[in-house]
This record gives sequence, structure tokens and C-alpha cells, in this order.
Amino acid sequence: MSVYRDPVDGSEYPLDEPRWRSAAGRPLWIDPGAGLDRSDIDVSARSLWRYRAALPVEFSDPISLGEGSTPLLEREWERGGRPLFKLDFLNPTGSFKDRGTSVMLSYLRDRGIRSILEDSSGNGGSSIAGYGAAGGLRVKILAPASTSSAKIAQVRAFGAELQLVEGLREESQNEAIRQAEGDAFYASHNWQAFFLQGTKTLAYELWEDLGFRAPDNVVVPVGAGSSLLGCWLGFRELLRAGQIERMPRLFAAQPLNCSPVDASFTAGTDQPVERAVAPTIAQGTSIARPLRLTQMIAALRDSGGATVTIPENDIVHALEKLCSSGLFVEPTSACAAAAYSALLTSGHITPAEETVVFLTGSGLKAAPTVAELLDTAHE
Repeated sequence: MSVYRDPVDGSEYPLDEPRWRSAAGRPLWIDPGAGLDRSDIDVSARSLWRYRAALPVEFSDPISLGEGSTPLLEREWERGGRPLFKLDFLNPTGSFKDRGTSVMLSYLRDRGIRSILEDSSGNGGSSIAGYGAAGGLRVKILAPASTSSAKIAQVRAFGAELQLVEGLREESQNEAIRQAEGDAFYASHNWQAFFLQGTKTLAYELWEDLGFRAPDNVVVPVGAGSSLLGCWLGFRELLRAGQIERMPRLFAAQPLNCSPVDASFTAGTDQPVERAVAPTIAQGTSIARPLRLTQMIAALRDSGGATVTIPENDIVHALEKLCSSGLFVEPTSACAAAAYSALLTSGHITPAEETVVFLTGSGLKAAPTVAELLDTAHE
């Protein structure tokens, strides 16, 4: 049976008891499961819950807003490439985070949790506020004072309590952990392993989208790593179940201004490596010290993938190109599209390979920023 596991000391905890960290204070992990085959898909569900047979526990009453089942759209790009854009910014609250949130909050509510805390710079908080409202949960979100006004408005519209915290992104997390010692459960999308059980449905969905096979490559923007690790978990399970012949190569896209995963990967280590951090327009990836760095490096190596760093100007160029194609996304998503261009230029991938580029967040979350960036680019 599946258990929570501390990847460092190997300690295990039953899944019946909601936990967000080990006794040693580290984030927990759930190892890949047995996977599923086509006959296990619940074709009556038009959401990620069609893959519920791949989840490690039973769910009595999932909190769902129809998340998942997002379009996979082929578009002409640069250098002859025709990537497949996974439009996960079309999830109910406007970001891929809804995948993890639906599963995580369903798991917690099934086990009696009624009040939750979350820290977020934007999309995670919006998602948890929305699904908390749908599930009748009391929600408090702690966010950096610099969070975009659109994301703050969305959190408040869902009825969640909001506390803005001065300082760097990490200060919001530190304050949430301090407050989690009270009655509210810390439902962090960065700490809680069941969030990754939701994001792994991305792999299952791509497998079904592509006629029950894996693509050659998947490019994802990476901050805390939930999309990268979710993809790795899902494809690893499909490989174990004999449903795909090989893992796709996973590529982690980060802005050059905040690229701790690239720093460690290129140094050949899974431990933190010092690298200067500066502000970036790809705010969703701006996490200087990701909690699951070791697991991310392992996932990249296991899949034969790599990291890509993108200068700010290249993010803007990709954002402009996406918007001119009718895909209104936030700059974090554009980071992944820019990485696809960089991988073509470097020869890491070829135009003939089938490559999925993960678009994670709606441009409506950062409309004034997108407008300003594009106006400047046109001058």
C-alpha cells in the first residue's frame, strides 16, 4: 500500500492521517503507483477524475469544478517546429494548479479537515480559494505584498481571508507555517504530497490525448516543481503499467534571473548551488530555494531531459508570439515556449520530434503586466 515517505531518512506514515511534513520537518513524498490501463479510465467523467483509479486512496466525494480535459493545440513556431501546446491555463480558476488543488482538498476534506492555510504568490492561492469555496472549506491565504492585483481580487472574490506579507516570497511561507501550529491545516501546494497526485494527471491526459502513447519531449516552466514532478510520476506509472514504451524527456524552463534548478543540474549535483537571484517577469517560477530540488533533479536525469534558462527579453518575445497566435497567457507560460525555441536552437530537440509545451497560467491573471510588456516590445 502507498504511504507518505520522507525521501531523506525513509520514515513512513500512513495516508489515512493527513500530514504535510515528516517528523523531521521535511516535505513528504508518495512513490509512483502501479498505474492504470485504458480500461481503468472512467469515461463518464469529463475531468481529471477520469483517472481516479491511478490515485493512491479512495475518494468519497471529490471537490471538482471540471478541472483537466484541457485542449492540446498544435501551432507553427520557429525553426520549423510545430509544438503541441497544452492549454492548462484554461482550467477553472485560470491555471494548472487546479489539478493538484482538486485532489489535495478532496483528500483533506474526506479526512475531516475543514479549515486550511496556504501561502502563494498567486495562482496557487487563487486555486485553493476557489476550490475551498466549492468544497465548503474555510480558507486563509498568505501572499507576498507584491502579488498582482488581479490574483488578489480573485482570492477575495472566492471569499477567502487574505493576509499580505512584506518581504520575499519565502516570508509568506514562513508566516503560514507559524500560523499552522493553530487549528488550520497547512494545505500547501509546495509541501503536501497529494498536490502532486493531482498534477500527475497531466501525464495521463497527454497519454490519452496522443492516442495512448507518450510524446518525445515535455517542456514545463518550473518554480516549486509540481508540474515537472507530476509529469514524472504519471509517466513513470504508465511505463510501469506497460502502457508506454519509454519516458518522454522532461525539460525544466526557468528564467535566468531565478534558476536554482538549472544551477544544480548543470553543476552535476542535486543540492543547492549559489546563483544570483533577480526579479523576473515570470513570477510563477520565482522560487529561489525549491523544497523538492533533489526530486526535480532526479526526475530530469531519469527522463534524459535537462534544464533551460531564459533571459527576460526572450520571455517577452515568446509572450508576444503566443498572444499573436491567440494564446493569452501570463509570462511564466511564455518561459516554457521560449525554452522550446532555445532547445531547437541548441539541437537538444529537433522540429520532427513531438514536443508538448505546458502553458500554465492565464494572461488574465496579469493583464496589465502583459499589456505593458507587449507595448514596450512594439516601441
